[in-house]
Amino acid sequence: MLIGICDDEKEIRELLGEKVRNVCPEAELCFYEDGASALAAKEKPDILFLDIQMPGIDGMAAARELRKQKCGIVLIFITAIKEYVFDAFDVGAFHYLVKPFSEDKFCSVLEAAVFQVEKEAEGRQNPVASAKPLPGSGHPSVLVKVGRESIRVPLEKLLYAEVYNRKVMLHQTDGILEYYGRISDLEEEVGDGFVRTHRSYLVHLKYVEKYNARIICLEDGSRIPMAKKKYPEFVHEYLRYMQRENHTTALHK
Repeated sequence: MLIGICDDEKEIRELLGEKVRNVCPEAELCFYEDGASALAAKEKPDILFLDIQMPGIDGMAAARELRKQKCGIVLIFITAIKEYVFDAFDVGAFHYLVKPFSEDKFCSVLEAAVFQVEKEAEGRQNPVASAKPLPGSGHPSVLVKVGRESIRVPLEKLLYAEVYNRKVMLHQTDGILEYYGRISDLEEEVGDGFVRTHRSYLVHLKYVEKYNARIICLEDGSRIPMAKKKYPEFVHEYLRYMQRENHTTALHK
């Protein structure tokens, strides 16, 4: 596995290199001092840590060009500026690390990125397995019991779920369905593509239109509260979801 580090400061490149070696001692490293050198490299890395603010071709511009080249690089932005996080969606970034970040945070992000690369490599070797629809993007469903009836709910239609008075309320594109249950059980059943943004809310990432640290706005106009401690996890999962969706779309073009 080849892991690249692109930053205009030599000290930062060396520091990140040490961190990468601590997590992935067997990986090969390559270093770029700016966006232009990253684009010019003949062999592109599997994972690229990319600073955003750099002279000449900055990190975001380099990322856009890499995507135009159909490079399936797992991009991880590293910056001190939070405002660029929305631009990261457009280039299918895997994650967005805001300085200063902890050692544990860096390790968890890199380990997740390595897992993503290995999973995609396995999918290319086994095309039958990789053809299975992602949760939320095909036609999976959950079965819920309402009174004496068992009703199948397609996840494609589920906008979000909330808990109210011991009932789980499923807000769908064509109405609301209520049943007695636990939202934690539903969270386990639906899997990827859904994120718990609050102890009482489970959101389908497909329908997210915009968000901030307090509120998520869905395509139908619904406004879902965001718990402060859930925000970093939500951003992480949403970036991963966008990357998967962009990758799937590119494969079917």
